[in-house]
Amino acid sequence: MRIIIAGAGSVGTHLVKMFTESNHDVVVIDNDKERLQEISAHFDAMTIHGTATSMSVLAEAEASKAKLFVAVSNYQETNILSCIIAKKIGAKQTIARVDNREYISAENEEMIRNLGVDSLVYPEIIVSDEIAQQLRYPGILKSVNFASGKIFLFSIRINERSELALKSLVDIDKAYPDIQARIVAIHRGPDTIIPRGADVVLPEDVLYIITDKIGKDFIQQRMGVSSFEVKNVMILGGSRIGVKLAKNLEKNCYVKLFEKSREKSFLIADELKDTLVIHSEARSADFLLDEGIGRTDAFIAVTGNSEINMLSCMLAKKLGVKKTYAEVENTDYLELIHKTDIDYVVNKKLIAASKIFTHSVDAEVLSMKFIADIEAQVFEFVVHEKSKITKKQLKDLDFPQHAIIGGIVRDNEPQIAVGATVLKTNDRVVVFCLPQVASKVAKWFK
Repeated sequence: MRIIIAGAGSVGTHLVKMFTESNHDVVVIDNDKERLQEISAHFDAMTIHGTATSMSVLAEAEASKAKLFVAVSNYQETNILSCIIAKKIGAKQTIARVDNREYISAENEEMIRNLGVDSLVYPEIIVSDEIAQQLRYPGILKSVNFASGKIFLFSIRINERSELALKSLVDIDKAYPDIQARIVAIHRGPDTIIPRGADVVLPEDVLYIITDKIGKDFIQQRMGVSSFEVKNVMILGGSRIGVKLAKNLEKNCYVKLFEKSREKSFLIADELKDTLVIHSEARSADFLLDEGIGRTDAFIAVTGNSEINMLSCMLAKKLGVKKTYAEVENTDYLELIHKTDIDYVVNKKLIAASKIFTHSVDAEVLSMKFIADIEAQVFEFVVHEKSKITKKQLKDLDFPQHAIIGGIVRDNEPQIAVGATVLKTNDRVVVFCLPQVASKVAKWFK
């Protein structure tokens, strides 16, 4: 598939990585020569120096042959205009990154599409929604639901006292025959392992488990995963993410939002009716203690500065907060998070890139999640009548090594995949995989 990416910033660069690993024909357009040189040095992609709103540049990129045109520069007007022009030239599908909520409103969506922009991506809204989702299950490291909440993917950390420690996956299955659950990944040190039956769970492993609601509740209770309701929240940073998140939470939680800019604090206070907005950097332990941080259920740092967010969350944890959530845009820091007390990390660039990536998958994808800190992807596919995934039992298929089928919804009922499972037409299937095999996995569901 020929894919043109307009914008070689963080989102664009990560998209180049994802698309080239999936063996797509990628062209990158940017007016920053240094960024393009960096991409050329690391990825098998064609680069063009110029602006994506130029007809001659788009002609050089052969936009007329593009199956997918993605505009992810820092300027939404440029992104929208370049998509419109690319569509007129002949690009089959166009996607633009925006940062204005007006563009994604229901009343404007059809107008934007008629202009030639097929899809809009607003990273800040995606991130705020994801954090709000995680706050529903604060006792778990990560939690994502699929198939309208019938199948869950969540992660837990194993300690030396855990009854899963030092057991193989086969032994675990035998110990809990009545529980529908499957360990689909093990994060151990810097490595992500797609496990097989003989693999053994070790202390300090982070397990990624696919199960139904009964299995999730059982595992939480049996493994000693704490569960509580989030009622008191502190948000550091009056960014678009912070404000959107406060709006999501203020109806059901007591929310304090800290913003260092005095002028911005007043503007936010006018917009948020049920959130206490405080003009402060909120980086002093004494100040946070005075504000009642010890009684806070969740501390969320979304200032836009990765270092401040990480350090603030670490301080909040030391002061007694139950759960901490940090926006970390520097991907080099993601592996370090496992060595800190920070409970959950979001990266809006990776989340935006993963949402865009689904448009390149040559199969019907209902949803897709990118697990940033382990660089893994989780797809929810629909099985079609001629999909080759239906031809044999799962254990007899030559399915990609770095992928695993976890959950299935058939006739509106969830079940966990096993070796003897045979997939059927209209099944909804949750697949966990590493990025390098995503395109191979999709071909099984084509």
